[in-house]
Amino acid sequence: MVVGSLGTYATVKSYSLKGKLLTKKTFQTLAESRNLDEFVSRLNSTKYADCVRQIPKPYSSNNIEMSLRGKQSELYYKMMGAVGGSNLLMAYYYKFIFKNLKNIIKGKILKKSIDEIKSTVTLRAEELIQRRDVTLRALSANTIEEVIANLKPYGFGNEIEKAYLMYKDTKEIGIIDTYLDKILYQNLADSIKSKADLNLLKLFGTELDVYNLTNIVRAKFWNMDSQMIKELLVSHTASTSDDLLSKMIDAENIKMSFIELSKTKFVDIIPTEGNDIFMINEFETKLNIFLYNSLLKEFANMFKLSTAVSVVRLYDYEIQNLASISYAVENNISTETTMTKIIAPVQ
Repeated sequence: MVVGSLGTYATVKSYSLKGKLLTKKTFQTLAESRNLDEFVSRLNSTKYADCVRQIPKPYSSNNIEMSLRGKQSELYYKMMGAVGGSNLLMAYYYKFIFKNLKNIIKGKILKKSIDEIKSTVTLRAEELIQRRDVTLRALSANTIEEVIANLKPYGFGNEIEKAYLMYKDTKEIGIIDTYLDKILYQNLADSIKSKADLNLLKLFGTELDVYNLTNIVRAKFWNMDSQMIKELLVSHTASTSDDLLSKMIDAENIKMSFIELSKTKFVDIIPTEGNDIFMINEFETKLNIFLYNSLLKEFANMFKLSTAVSVVRLYDYEIQNLASISYAVENNISTETTMTKIIAPVQ
């Protein structure tokens, strides 16, 4: 197993994949599509041609996203093989299973039909590691309470129960996404603690900062009390101090929370104008750009596991860009508005 360093094959593969990232110009062309047929036609001229062939007709942004998510999980799976196995990459890989669980749990809470829920679930990631049982047990449940009971044998049913209780207190369905992300990031933090790779520790620290900081301001917007907010945070390896996070949590309002960041590396991305939701959205976008640029910088460090982690994370942004553009095209959202949310290399 490779720990902290990469062999030649994995290094070459990482750099090759980075070189094939779609540029903003390509995303602009896709966003200018007049309809989904044109979007798919243009996507077919990129490296996603094999993915396009799997999209069922008539095209919908949901079907396109499902096909892209399948390709995304295959990339992670192949990279895990390239590095000779990695507990850290496997911890990241579970995001695909958790994405399905989020959609199933929210669907059960909102009493959606089984067909509606199934349309948001793709089992490709589970098939690759032969773990369909987790998702299928959740999907087969009739109620959210049954979902929780079915998942308790897997070790995170209790955490999902906490998420559901938080939802009942706040009536904010986004709590489900946030809490399952917490489980994922806590697993990542536990996986990385034994790593001696300083590049990897620094990179994950930045990623964990993005998680913690965005969830503090979101939770304050949801009017959650301090104890509930602290319940959402993940500790270990973050580059922001617990004292800073506590000050943000205890701040009088969201704007004052942002001011607490004025003496940190995030000073240049603190929003200063607009209502709360505008500032939160702007902050989240800028934080993700900050993380994206941190991922790109890792390619100055050859033969490091952080390079393999960085390239799959860069592709996470690429897949999200494509899903967002397909949704925008389907719903006639302007190209200008769509492109403000795209995070990608300029060249």
